[in-house]
Amino acid sequence: MARFIVGIDLGTTNSAVASVDLEAPGPDGPRIEPFSIVQAIAAGQFAPAPTLPSFLLVPNEHEVAPGEMSLPWVESPAYAAGVWARERGAELPHRVISSAKSWLSHPGVDRTAPLLPWRGAQVAEEEAPGETDGVRLSPVEASSMYLSHIRDAWNHAHPDAPLEAQEVLVTVPASFDAVARELTVVAAQQAGLASVTLLEEPQAAFYAWLAKNGDTWRQALAPDDAVLVCDVGGGTTDFSIIKVADDGQGALALERVAVGDHILLGGDNMDLALAHLCTQQLGEAGAKLSTLQHRALVFACRRAKEQLLSISPPEAVPVSVLGRGAKLIGSTLRTELRQDHVQHLVLDGFFPFVPKDARPQKRRTVGLRELGLPYAQDAAITRHLAEFLARHGQRPSAILFNGGVMRAALLRERVSQAVGLWDGRGDTPVLSGTDLDLAVALGAAYYGLVRRGRGIRIRGGTARAYYIGLEAAMPAIPGFPPPLKALCVAPFGMEEGGEPVKLPDEELGLVVGETAEFRLFASTERKDDAPGVLVDPDQAGLQELAPVHAELPAGPRALAGEPVAVSLESRVTELGTLELWCVAREGSDTGAGRWKLEFSVRHHD
Repeated sequence: MARFIVGIDLGTTNSAVASVDLEAPGPDGPRIEPFSIVQAIAAGQFAPAPTLPSFLLVPNEHEVAPGEMSLPWVESPAYAAGVWARERGAELPHRVISSAKSWLSHPGVDRTAPLLPWRGAQVAEEEAPGETDGVRLSPVEASSMYLSHIRDAWNHAHPDAPLEAQEVLVTVPASFDAVARELTVVAAQQAGLASVTLLEEPQAAFYAWLAKNGDTWRQALAPDDAVLVCDVGGGTTDFSIIKVADDGQGALALERVAVGDHILLGGDNMDLALAHLCTQQLGEAGAKLSTLQHRALVFACRRAKEQLLSISPPEAVPVSVLGRGAKLIGSTLRTELRQDHVQHLVLDGFFPFVPKDARPQKRRTVGLRELGLPYAQDAAITRHLAEFLARHGQRPSAILFNGGVMRAALLRERVSQAVGLWDGRGDTPVLSGTDLDLAVALGAAYYGLVRRGRGIRIRGGTARAYYIGLEAAMPAIPGFPPPLKALCVAPFGMEEGGEPVKLPDEELGLVVGETAEFRLFASTERKDDAPGVLVDPDQAGLQELAPVHAELPAGPRALAGEPVAVSLESRVTELGTLELWCVAREGSDTGAGRWKLEFSVRHHD
């Protein structure tokens, strides 16, 4: 019986927390409140802040004394997370971990290996031979340390309601693959959060808008309206479409109908572009910047960009990088970024006006390249958006913005104008009223109420019925494989995030202890098949999807290769994953074992 529902936005650039106290509702029901996170803000100083910048400083004792990173719950921590870690990044870039979330989604590396700071040890060796003793962490460990800091800050503020005992929801990009989602759960477990629910960030942002508007949302939207959720954060760009429908009884309902691909494109790319401009302005000195200096320059450009995209920006922001050698101050390199730089590079480079039939451009493939984050080849976010809308045949009637990059009114106006031009009309209406820094965390907490029946649920039913292949039990006949049947495990329109469905009794045997193939089928036509219905996949016109190959552990009382008598339970998660649980029958020799198979159904929908 948790007292709090806690929503955590584990962001690429900033993380945020919001909660609902179920024991202290307001006059209009449970209140969703942001949680200020205590963190180091300067040497030896700590204070609460609305967000926790997702930067991790892991220095050695010669660079930063442990006491300078003290917090109310620990005097001499080994690392600092948050504001001060971000600010020290310009001085100690080889000791600062950033963009851990982007690395967590990188399929081309071992995401559990100590990779971060990326090439930090090599950079330190270049600058100061022998100084390679810095700590390196995996993307999972870094994510876990952000969550651990959040846990400690929460527990310090709520000693009688530790975070480990609350209902916790953690958000992830809608485009995260299954591995990245699972590793997010692992990071939470390493932080002591044994059970968390994952929720897509664009949906969380929309839930925040619903929470802000209450029942008046129905006055802003009408049947057949399609809301584009445009989420551009520090590391990724996410698009989703949420459609408004009439439920047939005069009430409006919401349904998520489209989710975009994983696009590694966001504020980090803009920082790199501005840093490249600064190196050009520095001339010969810029061309000779060391790797360490270039990283420091990127951190400095990040700060300058945020000022130049603020509501009341200065005309220019100075940018400086410490020189190399003994006379650092005398050799400091200085330049500046101006508003017109932002206009040219950020607005026209990342949000250009393009025709509605534009598509992301691909560069020529180079046989060998440096290993790093797999950034999108085309930096034009509007081209990715045009492709997304065309692929799903959607014409947005309104836009909901989310993500730190979209705090800039200039960028919101550009996207609104671009989408409006594609439809031959003026600017597309914008749904406003949410705090773009806190919306995802607030929306995650609101979704916790929705799960308790206290809010408006965004439906996300499957667009197909799904079937698992069953091999018929029969003697081996040379040249004739056993016939295959298909068992319906998820009917058409099965609600995401709903309760598990127990399939009717069927004598099934699960092969454990050796690698086996699990075949999955789907149909967009068979809308009346209930869970447990058996069909012939060929006669029923089912489409076979990519199979899953898995070796399920045999356990102490099961023999490898021998089938275990099981029953089936199915569930479609909030992230569009079909979970198929194989549950050993009571009284069987294998005990009460449970095995889980996962299939991504969002990609096919």
